[in-house]
Amino acid sequence: MRPHRAAEALLLAALLIGSAACGSRLPQSAFESGASPTSPARSNAAEPIRVGVIASATSPVGGAAFTGPGEGAKAYFDALNAKGGVDGRRIEVITCDDGGSGVGNNECVHKLVDERKVFALVATAALDYAGAPLVSKAGVPDIGGQPIGPAYDTYPHLYGIYGSLAPRNGTTGWGGTLYGGTEVYRYFKTTQGARTAAVVSYNQASSAAYARLITDGLKAEGYRVVAEQVDFALPNFRAVAADIKQQGADLVFDAMDTHGNAQLCEAMDAVGARVTAKVTNVQNWSSSVARDFKDASACRNALWVTGSSRNYEATDQPAVRAFRDAMKAKGGELSQWQLEGWAAAMWFTDAVKSCTADLTRACVERFVSRSEPYTADGLLLPVRYERLAEPPKTRNTCLSVARWQDGRGWVTQGGEMTENCFDVPQLPYRP
Repeated sequence: MRPHRAAEALLLAALLIGSAACGSRLPQSAFESGASPTSPARSNAAEPIRVGVIASATSPVGGAAFTGPGEGAKAYFDALNAKGGVDGRRIEVITCDDGGSGVGNNECVHKLVDERKVFALVATAALDYAGAPLVSKAGVPDIGGQPIGPAYDTYPHLYGIYGSLAPRNGTTGWGGTLYGGTEVYRYFKTTQGARTAAVVSYNQASSAAYARLITDGLKAEGYRVVAEQVDFALPNFRAVAADIKQQGADLVFDAMDTHGNAQLCEAMDAVGARVTAKVTNVQNWSSSVARDFKDASACRNALWVTGSSRNYEATDQPAVRAFRDAMKAKGGELSQWQLEGWAAAMWFTDAVKSCTADLTRACVERFVSRSEPYTADGLLLPVRYERLAEPPKTRNTCLSVARWQDGRGWVTQGGEMTENCFDVPQLPYRP
């Protein structure tokens, strides 16, 4: 489980650029953890296996922000169907764009669960997953979704791509509190000798809250933290960049969107602010970096990213090559979220295969929630689902790390990700 990854996505969902997405969200009191599923639990052997993919494809954040997981999942199922499906049964994918709103998300859930009677959801990427209580109440497995919010640490039957240790009984985390580790900060301290970090945020509540979370983690690892804040409407990135240079920051973390990141990078290049690493998140782990940061060559080549899945550029790995070959046929840019959507589809397929002729939702969930962690042929750091009564105080957590280099793309750092691990404290935060 990587709770800070969920916090990153919460920031994305709540920033002003995306907070125009609105709608009525069902209260958690509407959820009944013991309710019986209202949609079919057993798949008819004579029919295709129907899965739903919800994506906020036309969200206010931007058209490409949430489409990656679904693209990867569909590519996997297309390749699977080309080989005959699962025991001769095709996977039929039904997509739904919720428009990035809670109302739209509830409509998608109703369409897929109640009308189209999907067997499961796969690779969900919703800006506002307002329909999560309805999915769980219906007993529909949601496998490999992106945790853009706390739903995957709240409800049973929902299985985010990064795993969870929380009780998932209808209340988020442990009494409304989630926990995240300091492994990212430990990595840069240990491997790069970093000691001073700048944290840049907007003067906006969600951005500032996430900046505080980063700051707490950095301080827990002994960093000197330089706090920088810019006006969301009229940001003065040049002044921030100049102070970053003067303060001698080794690292720069931010609580901003991609556009703000690019502007900050341009300002850092303009004033000659050079850092060991400008650390970004998995949403920006894509081949669009060359375009998004085209006017900031020095800062662009200082971009680092950390995550919980194998670098999509790691072509020495057969599982990565299979993903890339399938995506090449689709055309367009590549991203880490596409790879994670591909892994989500593989996870669902492996669960289906484990059920042989007796395919039920309960059987699929037994595979997904089993004690043996899942890795999607090595594409994921081991994903675990447990229900701990108390949150752990420390955890041994591993990292996938990559750095952007012009001409090479994202280059894996730190060696094998399953060995790039640290025992770190778990710090509380409220989503």
